[in-house]
Amino acid sequence: MLNTIRHGAPTDKPTLLIAHGLFGSARNWGVISKRLSDEREVVAADMRNHGQSPQMATHSYPELGDDLAQVIDGRWDVLGHSMGGKAAMLLALTHPEKVGKLVVADIAPVPYQHTQTHNIDAMRAVDLSRVGSRADALAQLEGLEPGLAEFFLQSLDLKERRWRLNLDVLEAEMPKIVGFPEIDLPPFEGDTLFLSGAKSDYVRREYRDRIKELFPNARFAKLPDAGHWLHAEKPREFEAAVRTFLNM
Repeated sequence: MLNTIRHGAPTDKPTLLIAHGLFGSARNWGVISKRLSDEREVVAADMRNHGQSPQMATHSYPELGDDLAQVIDGRWDVLGHSMGGKAAMLLALTHPEKVGKLVVADIAPVPYQHTQTHNIDAMRAVDLSRVGSRADALAQLEGLEPGLAEFFLQSLDLKERRWRLNLDVLEAEMPKIVGFPEIDLPPFEGDTLFLSGAKSDYVRREYRDRIKELFPNARFAKLPDAGHWLHAEKPREFEAAVRTFLNM
């Protein structure tokens, strides 16, 4: 079972399950989870091979979707970003009875050509024996895209001097992570919001036909001046868009 962090208490509105992206954790979503929990219970999950969840030998989207299904008690709304968005889509397609409304943040049900192995290499290169503080680790992560080093360090266990990420499995399974499985399943008929950053190219117009095949009730929205990390770059606007959709 995945490790989860619960915010708020059950109300007359469906519980919201949040699935983070690659190298993330439930803790990354603390601020947004707490704010959305003023109306409903919010459950943020550590995905497998991340955070406090079990480290497993494989990391495929059908498995990630099944992991999320085990967390849900009844029928919940679901929000997933990037890798978590793909896992949320597999959850909705394979366990539609467990999903009410679905929010997919800045990702599409298509394979991508990029890789994240260079970031795994950067984390592996940190000499943890010389790390006594986050500042020590940060100094060894110079040269990354702005904000990435600080983001990665949220998954560093300083006391144990280890990463809370299964880097070996994530590297081995990277083709699956940047890909998307070939599926022959009925479409998910629930209300779905594909919310993306206006400066991101992860959800291109040419992907919309495939999205509509799998999610015929999908609608699309973009956050101005936001990129792939839209929830971190524009948290208030992101929260407002999610809240409005869930309450429709």
